Amino acid sequence: MFTLALSCVLLANGCSNLPGKPAPGPKVPRPESILSSHVLYAQNCAGCHGRDGLYGPATPLASPVYQSLVDDAMLRRVVAQGEPGSMMPAFAKSAGGDLTDAQVDAIVRGMRADWKTGDALAGAGVPPYADDGKGSVKAGEQVYASNCARCHGAAGGKIGKSGSVLNPDFLALMTPQGLRTAVIVGRPDLGMPDWRAQMKGKPMNAQDVSDVIAFLVAQKPALAPERTQGQQANQGAAHQPKMSGGVR
Repeated sequence: MFTLALSCVLLANGCSNLPGKPAPGPKVPRPESILSSHVLYAQNCAGCHGRDGLYGPATPLASPVYQSLVDDAMLRRVVAQGEPGSMMPAFAKSAGGDLTDAQVDAIVRGMRADWKTGDALAGAGVPPYADDGKGSVKAGEQVYASNCARCHGAAGGKIGKSGSVLNPDFLALMTPQGLRTAVIVGRPDLGMPDWRAQMKGKPMNAQDVSDVIAFLVAQKPALAPERTQGQQANQGAAHQPKMSGGVR
């Protein structure tokens, strides 16, 4: 019996030291246990908003103007629930995403800790964040011509050096709120000023912002647009309303 037991022990030890057997490694954490704001941001946000909150295709979250424009509740809502009609998905499990409430809170706290430095808008007369849908399309066409055309191209003309914001493919991906946020915050990381320096050094007022958003929204295609190239004038009358004299 002793010999049999010893043989079993030796056999077990031999199997545990077989050549090629992987050495013990660190345990992989369960996804819901990750609460590092930097890890969560890198995994879920950096692809669109940039590794450090800048230079991504979406809103520059590290912008002091953006961090002062939105409060904690709004920032959390956007992270948790996304922006319907846009490319911003919902991340909270309660809204169909993959993150727990604690992880959503961690991302928001991390962004605030890293990027909110005082109130960048104190005394600046910032237009309201929320889009009210009360802008004038006709007035907005003039605001666009005065403030946006020199970089993005005149309505019905050539595309500007900063790319077209009248392209129906672009507008199909944007919500009124997304456009409004972009106008107010700008893209300082890419050379686009915020609302204070877009009007030849004169700040846009709240009505200017609402009007230009109404104009841009009026250019959104009713149906999925065809892929097009060239001048904005050739982007397809079926997908983009006429500009001067016929804005709808």
